[in-house]
Amino acid sequence: MPIASKSPLHVHAALMLVLATLCWGVSFPVMKALGAVQLALTPGAGSWFVAASVMTMRFGLAAALFGVFGFGALRAATRGEVRQGLHMGLYTGGGMILQIDGLQHTTASVSAFLTSFYAVLVPLWIAWRSRELPPRRVWASGLLVLAGVAVLARLDWRGLRLGRGEIETLLSSVFFTGQILTLARGEFARNRTFPVTFVMFVVQSLLGVGLGVLTVPAGGAVCGALGSGAWWSLILVLTTVCTLAAFTLMNGWQPKISPTEAGLIYSSEPVFASAMALFLPAWLSAWGGFDYPNERVTGNLIIGGGLITLANVLIHLNPSRRAARAGRTSSAAK
Repeated sequence: MPIASKSPLHVHAALMLVLATLCWGVSFPVMKALGAVQLALTPGAGSWFVAASVMTMRFGLAAALFGVFGFGALRAATRGEVRQGLHMGLYTGGGMILQIDGLQHTTASVSAFLTSFYAVLVPLWIAWRSRELPPRRVWASGLLVLAGVAVLARLDWRGLRLGRGEIETLLSSVFFTGQILTLARGEFARNRTFPVTFVMFVVQSLLGVGLGVLTVPAGGAVCGALGSGAWWSLILVLTTVCTLAAFTLMNGWQPKISPTEAGLIYSSEPVFASAMALFLPAWLSAWGGFDYPNERVTGNLIIGGGLITLANVLIHLNPSRRAARAGRTSSAAK
């Protein structure tokens, strides 16, 4: 059906997921700035411990805020809501850990490209569950997304090999696929967003704690950043905008559209991240006192962003009945 004939709820849900993806786009320059601040304050810490401490604080603070402002709702959490939150936390946290470690063994461009494979993995899973191939429009949109991310990330095909970093990044994409599909499961359809998201944040924070215990440096590196106002300010931005807002929007609105559409919307994240990198780094550098220059508008940004945008327009402009039926089949899967 044409986009004009879609229900207002469907259109609103898609727009809310675009907003969630925009919030995640903010996280890239903020995370890079946060890493620069923390490494300056704790020079003995490695990148693993930096990632673990940020993950612990980001999701731990988000869970604490949920607990303070929604204690009554959390007390009434059902077994199904707790189970869905556990699944979501394990999928998201596991994907982040694999993605972080994979980045140590491959290039950022290869990582961005391979992570985006969930745009293809989601319809493949739906096809397997429904025993019906996705329509050509879905395949075309998935290929456009991969081409757009490759251009956007300036992917060097000669550097694309199946080593440790590439394997871990592909596995992280599998985890993120599980996260997307978990929100579409019919058995969780009546679950409330608030308790599910709270449990998810707790699980992700605990995974960060576990990673931190395994990678903790000696001496005072553990507490080195806690006295920095710049570090806390960046953590708060990451917690409120990129965590509380983004994941609440995702968990609340994604079940109202098909997982295939959602996966393609989320693939716009590199476009938003690149757009934010055009102006946020200079602001953050001037405020935090570190060197992080703005990126510039390039042909890769325009072409890559255009291909990803075209993929999303294509999947939303005239989705076939067959695609809608496949999405419903996935939603009913348990």
